[in-house]
Amino acid sequence: MKAVRVRVPATTANLGPAFDAVGMALDLYNEITVSESYQPAVEVRGEGSGSLQGGASNLVYRAAASAAEQAGRHIPPLRIECTNRIPLARGMGSSAAAIVGGIVAANALLQLNLDCDAMLALAAQMEGHPDNVSPALLGGVVASVLDSGGKVRHIRLPAPEDLTAVLAIPDYHLSTSEARAALPEMVSLRDAVFNVSRTALLIGALHSGRHDLMAIAMDDRLHQPYRASLVPGLSNVLRSAVEAGACGAAMSGAGPSVIAFCSCSVGTDVARVADAMARAFNEAGVSCSTLLAKPTESGALATAEHLPTLA
Repeated sequence: MKAVRVRVPATTANLGPAFDAVGMALDLYNEITVSESYQPAVEVRGEGSGSLQGGASNLVYRAAASAAEQAGRHIPPLRIECTNRIPLARGMGSSAAAIVGGIVAANALLQLNLDCDAMLALAAQMEGHPDNVSPALLGGVVASVLDSGGKVRHIRLPAPEDLTAVLAIPDYHLSTSEARAALPEMVSLRDAVFNVSRTALLIGALHSGRHDLMAIAMDDRLHQPYRASLVPGLSNVLRSAVEAGACGAAMSGAGPSVIAFCSCSVGTDVARVADAMARAFNEAGVSCSTLLAKPTESGALATAEHLPTLA
């Protein structure tokens, strides 16, 4: 029986000021195996086991069905096996990984012949914004814009090899919809200019390896101050990471996780940074785990699998 296995990376978005515009792939991966079956079935191992929906209502399955529909095809019943390592609802792109994984798997298994732009546009449409799905599909660092015609205009930068990401992951979920509800409809011109200037500096710093500029480049006034009430101790965690030696720190995506970047070339003690971030969360009454990851060039990758034929 023919099957396809897809590996999809975790992502971190915004990187501070680049709200809904910039994302980065990290070397923590979900794996999805998809094959044709007699009836829709989804099995989840790891993160989300026992809580994520099964069958055709699962997000991976719905993404696969949307890809088939995009290609003018009717999707056959699929069996989907998910091995999830990306924490759910923690700001690390778990929904983007599910969407991209389903689309890429269906495209490969059913030979839909969707090109990268078509898959990216569909993923952004399902997710609502392109900042996580772009690096999940393409890898590296991606600046992206969803244009009025629904096409994702993007520029991909190489993953910064000299950086290590330290993630402090609180032990509670924060949905993107809840985090978005905390944002105001209008912001001041002063705050808009603040973020535009820092987003430009951030892209330049990542492109040129000027990690010494990242602390100021990752500052933000558009979303983190308004979401701080949803993430107790946020400002202290950000400050503690930098004081412990990180180049810069920000809320990862919509939170509640916080990501800090450490430069390998200056020999930053990543364990010290992780301890400082965890301690700051603990002082705010939040228990958390910490995780080290590297920015990665690898986006979603599909490979052929061969399963035993059912009798």
